[in-house]
Amino acid sequence: MEKKKNVVTVNRTVTPTVGEARAGTDARARDAPSEVPDHAHRGHALLSASKAKQWLHCPPSLRWEERIPDKTSVYAEEGTAAHELGEYKIRHGYLHDRMQRPQSDFYTEEIEEATDIYAEFVIAIIEEMKQKGTIPLVLVEERLDYSHVAPDGFGTGDIVIVGKTADGKGLIHVVDYKNGKGVLVDADHNPQMMLYAIGALKAYGYIYDIETVRMTIVQPRLDNISTFECTAKELTDWGESIKPIAKLAYEGKGEARCGDWCRFCRVKPQCRACAEEALSLTREEFLDLDADGAALSDIETTDTTAPYAPDRTVPTFRKPSMLPLSELAELLPTLNRISGWIESVFAFVSTEAIGHGVPIPGYKVVEGRSKRAFTDTRAVISAATSEGYTDIYKSELISLTEFEKMMGKKRFTEILGKYVAKPPGKLTLVPESDPRPAVDMSSAADEFDVLDETENNTIP
Repeated sequence: MEKKKNVVTVNRTVTPTVGEARAGTDARARDAPSEVPDHAHRGHALLSASKAKQWLHCPPSLRWEERIPDKTSVYAEEGTAAHELGEYKIRHGYLHDRMQRPQSDFYTEEIEEATDIYAEFVIAIIEEMKQKGTIPLVLVEERLDYSHVAPDGFGTGDIVIVGKTADGKGLIHVVDYKNGKGVLVDADHNPQMMLYAIGALKAYGYIYDIETVRMTIVQPRLDNISTFECTAKELTDWGESIKPIAKLAYEGKGEARCGDWCRFCRVKPQCRACAEEALSLTREEFLDLDADGAALSDIETTDTTAPYAPDRTVPTFRKPSMLPLSELAELLPTLNRISGWIESVFAFVSTEAIGHGVPIPGYKVVEGRSKRAFTDTRAVISAATSEGYTDIYKSELISLTEFEKMMGKKRFTEILGKYVAKPPGKLTLVPESDPRPAVDMSSAADEFDVLDETENNTIP
């Protein structure tokens, strides 16, 4: 371990003594060769922190997943690349570790900006501690062992900072970068973060006599920085409380339960519990699918739901045709879960048909649309110019991020700052638990096009 910028950093596989952590005398990191971050080839625990919400609510699901090969996705690959870039910006750009910049096709302007926000947030925490006279211990991409709580459990914490709070109490701050922009992730009692923190507390809790544990999720692409704080005792008590569930999950026992934790479960398309719940909810909320047809006694008589001679061979809505907004709002969580299950079933069946050639009764595999593309760019240029076509190139202004990197942030602000504007994001409907502030809809109408009410009064 070595001291850099009045910060103690540590080799990720070595637990320091108190003296080493405060003095920074370990020569191993100092003599380490230049490396490139590689997150894709790490080992993973069965009871991983990233899947903690799943196995805490549905203990047997992890052992069931072992029967199904794990497949990556473009979103997972993008997230891995972004994490590697974030590690580089902190370790090389701030801590001056010897590292090579990782390379990836995913490094767009958006990813550069997102990882800049992450790195700047982490650096600000460290600098604030230093200004208050504390030399923090900083661990980047640290393997954290919480096997005393969950059998064989471990995970990798993006950032662990061991130091003191503003009032001088021992503090562990765990920071996790989230690259996704599909689902907002909250730090409040987040089991993944709490397991990381338990591992960090076990390994480094002795350094500053830790009393406070702080956990932050940085999700720049959703403008989300969420922090949860608890005492070391509260965290330890929570860890003790989940031990029985962790044991069940490790043994593949317990009751299967459905919920939003099923989102990334590989068993979901074939899960009987998910299928039964989704179909039950569909019948309960929307349709009467009794074997004998629609039960007339259950149908409320209206002009639209009680025709003179109803067709009992088709499903019939049990409630008036127009649901009030209040009832629709109550249905939204249910709809999300049903649609997620439906999508997973379609994906599974499509994979069986397309990937493995399994015939699906009533369906066939066809070619979709494709875009034309040049096979030889140089030959195209040569052939076009030889025929006199010369206006075949486009020129574009470099991006805002590229200007900022070229000029530096200070000069960029001085020269081009007045020409930079950040437009409001696209409006979206989310649950009230979402930590983002609500939009004032009275002013939002000025910024977004609104349909004239008279144009939308009649259904064609």
